[in-house]
Amino acid sequence: MNIQISVIGQGYVGLPIAMAACEAGYKVIGIDTDREKIKILKSGISGLEDVSDQAVTKYLKSRSYQPTTEFEEITNSKVILICVPTPLDAENLPDLSYVKNATNEISKYLSKDTLVILESTVGPGTTRDFMIPLLEKGSGMSRQDFHVAFSPERIDPLNQNWNIFNTPKIVAGLTEESKQLAMNFYSRFVKTLVPVDSLEIAETAKLLENSFRLVNISFINEISQFCQKLGIDIKSVIHAASTKPYGFMPFYPSLGVGGHCIPVDPIYLANKAQQIGATARFIEVATNINLEMPTYFTDIAEKTLGSLINKRVLIIGVSYKPNVSDVRQTPVSGLIEVLRNRGALVSWHDDLVKEWAGETSVPLSPDYDLAILATPHNYLDLSKIGKVQLLNTRGSI
Repeated sequence: MNIQISVIGQGYVGLPIAMAACEAGYKVIGIDTDREKIKILKSGISGLEDVSDQAVTKYLKSRSYQPTTEFEEITNSKVILICVPTPLDAENLPDLSYVKNATNEISKYLSKDTLVILESTVGPGTTRDFMIPLLEKGSGMSRQDFHVAFSPERIDPLNQNWNIFNTPKIVAGLTEESKQLAMNFYSRFVKTLVPVDSLEIAETAKLLENSFRLVNISFINEISQFCQKLGIDIKSVIHAASTKPYGFMPFYPSLGVGGHCIPVDPIYLANKAQQIGATARFIEVATNINLEMPTYFTDIAEKTLGSLINKRVLIIGVSYKPNVSDVRQTPVSGLIEVLRNRGALVSWHDDLVKEWAGETSVPLSPDYDLAILATPHNYLDLSKIGKVQLLNTRGSI
């Protein structure tokens, strides 16, 4: 086939897509502005749990994959995918700076009839009203001269059941032709495609997916607190409710939500709701519950020890989910802050993360007054903490 495509952003979304496209026979230019990341990729190291070093090395050797920091390499690409972060800014508002910068760079080298696909999570209207005008301005072309699609990423790192190949993928286009071109591209490595009628439907569907998760995780955290006061095991309650074959989906308690999606995407929805005069009260309530969880567990820790002043507390697991090293938006950050504000001497253990926030992982040991299990990685051997009392944020307090 030997069709060249470019993937902008070589992180948790862009690199797996780049590898999948290589496997499908495309020649892939992987672009990232992080020079150190590109240097590592060129050495054959993926840096991600979801992508093996062997895969990167294989496609480097076959010249199917070319990691670079240079945007001019996209000139001969038939398809350009934008897979850059869309975080929140210092005021907790949507930050589209990465999309803006990537789009401006792409526009300098955009060729006629090229397909540009945005995969980054954005609010409804962003592709049409924000990205396309940037492409037009930078390229000197009109939107009739190139193609645009939106297909939101559905990457769940280390999910053993669902991956790029078998997770249904939503696809929308500025025009019917754009949508069909995007579907032709994805069909080579995605089993099920879900075409929708507009860019805005696809953009909103992505926000709905993760807002649904935020609301339900926050709700089960609230129910967990209810059960704790009653002396009921929340896991047993969830198991019993899960026997209903319809109308129920299990969610499980935790320290709170983290990662690049669930704590962030609902804010994009709420922000758009505010702009158009709609309401998003559930998101506001769910966000507040999520943010209160570190304080809730600190209260339990304080009650357990009588006082936290000068008490040695070990946090076990600091990444946002089990078995990954990703600490983006991890609720453990809030937990450590609240514990230290109350006088606790906090250390943390996480052999996957190793270094974080200027600190280093410590070994598991019995030299603590209390241990708090925040992220239960599979490798953990909790017998190493001996008889230290363990506070489990996952529902067995």
